[in-house]
Amino acid sequence: MTKSSGILSGYRVLDCSIAMAGPFAAQRLGDLGADVVKIEPVTGEWQRHVSAGGAKGNRINVSFLSLNRNKRSLAIDLKSPEGKAVLLDLVKDADVFLQNYRPGVAARLGVDYETLSRLNPRLVYVSMSGYGESGPYLDRPGQDLILQGMSGAMLSAGREGEAPTAAGQYLVDAVAAYNAFEGALAALLHRERTGEGQLVQVNMLDAITNIQMQELSVFTVAGKPQARSAEPHAHVYIRAPYGAFATSDGYIIVAFPPLRKFGEIIGEPSFLTMDDETDSWAQRDHIFARTRERLLARTSAEWLSLLRAADIWCGPVYGYEELLKDEQIRHNGTFVEYDHPTEGRIKTPGFPINFSRTPSRVDRGAPVTGQHSREVLKEAGFAPERIEKLLATGVVAQGEL
Repeated sequence: MTKSSGILSGYRVLDCSIAMAGPFAAQRLGDLGADVVKIEPVTGEWQRHVSAGGAKGNRINVSFLSLNRNKRSLAIDLKSPEGKAVLLDLVKDADVFLQNYRPGVAARLGVDYETLSRLNPRLVYVSMSGYGESGPYLDRPGQDLILQGMSGAMLSAGREGEAPTAAGQYLVDAVAAYNAFEGALAALLHRERTGEGQLVQVNMLDAITNIQMQELSVFTVAGKPQARSAEPHAHVYIRAPYGAFATSDGYIIVAFPPLRKFGEIIGEPSFLTMDDETDSWAQRDHIFARTRERLLARTSAEWLSLLRAADIWCGPVYGYEELLKDEQIRHNGTFVEYDHPTEGRIKTPGFPINFSRTPSRVDRGAPVTGQHSREVLKEAGFAPERIEKLLATGVVAQGEL
């Protein structure tokens, strides 16, 4: 086993999650030095067998690769009594257990919090779900786009009468992953102070609702309706102009500038007599349309230079190719690169938080199915003959590079 010097070095995480939200949360714990053991079926986790954007790999597809670095793989048949016994033995010395089974599945498998906490009262048990552990939506699928639609967020941008606007990433999965990561850390801190483990529950519906704290409060407290306009305004609760605007050679972002100053720069006389706090709402469509027409006159670089010189909030619209070339991205070290034994040189976003004494690191890339089965069981004190029997009977699978 590779020893880590990260801030969570010495903590053992059993990651029984699938798809994106759970594995992403567990990966973040691994990036900070925790020993994350991915518990997956002997045929491999579901995400190994699907590909985002058709991106495949040699032995590991890109979807799985991106969400499972800094983990070891132990492949077990949890539906067999022998496989379940293996997991229960591992739980006795674990610090965190993370799962995102459909509600009720953990109890049927005998790996629910009540069962595992009796084996290990210090265990931090993180349970993730789509809508919560109880209630009328218990059996509904917790899929990202479905939750985006339900959250109200898709009607906070775009044109009135046009289709709702979806995020360009798996936003709900990512936010739920961050909640699970934060919850695990907070519960570990509590345990350090008291010695007590506990159950941490995270659901995707609450996660996507909570990040709209400001928008929803404008609605619930101030009573402002979520009114989309005729022009593709970028946010219903932010004054015009606010959005992505075409230039002669691309697009730029303009974010609620002082109307008089902005009108002088772009040559729009109707803005010169407008009040920012009243006209920017009452004439939102007019402001957007005139801004759109005026910005077509120059290149993106020209407009950005003029607007920045006037201290007006603006910026480029990047694709991924431009993002990777950005000087601030390079300065920050936003992306990490490492060599993977089956997939070659990997470049991917790293851990986004910097620690002065205990920086994150990539000790290993995503494992092949069961790559560390024998290693993990040996470390857990399993007798050699028991390990070989588990392998021979197919209860545990060992993957080879």
